[in-house]
Amino acid sequence: MGTAIAILVTLFTGLIGGGLLTFLGMWAWRSRVATQAAQSREQSESAEKQRKTNEADRQRLQGVDAQLRELQTSLLRKEEAFKARAITYEDLRRENELCKRDLRNIEMSVRKSRMDTEQLALRQQENDTRSQELASRYLKENVKHIGNSVTSRNYTALKQRLLDVIERCRKIGFAIASQEEAQLLRDLQQEFELAVRAEMEREEQARIRARIREEERVQRELEKEIKQAEREKEAVQAALDQALALAKEGAESNGFEIQQLRAKLADAELRSERAKSRAQLTRSGHVYIISNLGSFGDDVFKIGMTRRAEPKDRVIELGGASVPFPFDIHMVIFSEDAPALENMLHRALHRKRVNRVNPRKEFFKVSLSEIAGFVTQHHGTVEYIADMEALEFRQSQQMSDEDAQVIEQAFDYEDEETEPSLDGI
Repeated sequence: MGTAIAILVTLFTGLIGGGLLTFLGMWAWRSRVATQAAQSREQSESAEKQRKTNEADRQRLQGVDAQLRELQTSLLRKEEAFKARAITYEDLRRENELCKRDLRNIEMSVRKSRMDTEQLALRQQENDTRSQELASRYLKENVKHIGNSVTSRNYTALKQRLLDVIERCRKIGFAIASQEEAQLLRDLQQEFELAVRAEMEREEQARIRARIREEERVQRELEKEIKQAEREKEAVQAALDQALALAKEGAESNGFEIQQLRAKLADAELRSERAKSRAQLTRSGHVYIISNLGSFGDDVFKIGMTRRAEPKDRVIELGGASVPFPFDIHMVIFSEDAPALENMLHRALHRKRVNRVNPRKEFFKVSLSEIAGFVTQHHGTVEYIADMEALEFRQSQQMSDEDAQVIEQAFDYEDEETEPSLDGI
């Protein structure tokens, strides 16, 4: 029994030991297989990496090979081009002959061009000299013409014409220095001043002649007025003497009539003495201030002088056919020295002249109150009419076409009535 147990024990122990050994053997085998598998995978991965590296190297070698082939092709082309550019001695000799011939042609062309340039320079110099002479003559002729055209009223226009001539000369290359231009302008100004002085002298002579004629006319009017006053005085004196004689004879007479005759005699003597006094005052006269709204506009006044006994006659003459409307009288001032009063007003209002070119024109753009102020300051207080009546002008502005036609027909009818008859011709 014990032996059997011992055998069983031994068998069991042997089985256990065998199984353990088998397990250990299997585990060792599996470990070796796993190790070998891992090594195989590593080798496979390494081989794959190596394959990829080899493939990349192969592709890179292919690229290098392509570049080498292209480089070789390029070198071959360059070699062929270099060989094509190779020049032989004969080619060099022919080229040298062509260059020599071209150089000779160029030298001849250069000489011809130089000669042509010299000829052109000579012709240009001649043309410049000729143009300078013509420009100088043109300038002198224009300066002479402008100088001969100078009057007392065209200085500004002639100055601009002279400046235009100078500018045209400069544009064609004729040099005119600033000093010469200034001298030409000074010469023109001097000629203008001479023309003004000559014009003033002529006007002064004309004024003197006109004044003499006016004084003679005024003298004739005064002498006529004196003679008329003397005749009236003699007639009144005769009538008075007759009335007094009748009164002495005891005839019925009217004392009032004698008184009236004595008053008329005193008035006639007074007029005679006044006319004689005026005849002795050669500078006495009237200064008038008149306007013409329809002809010259608002605030334009003419300041003039007349020695006529009735200054309105002179104003009526001024409003004749030369202007479309009659003048309005604003001021009539009697002065024992009328020319001095007129000259004072003209000088005081010089900057208000309408015509600044010709100072002899007597029209001024100024208010009537300003004129009255100068008159009051230098002559004394004077009454004046401030408003511009301009009756005909205002009526013409307001008149209808129908009224204008009626007036025109009336004048036409009057012309027909006054027209001389043609009967018997």
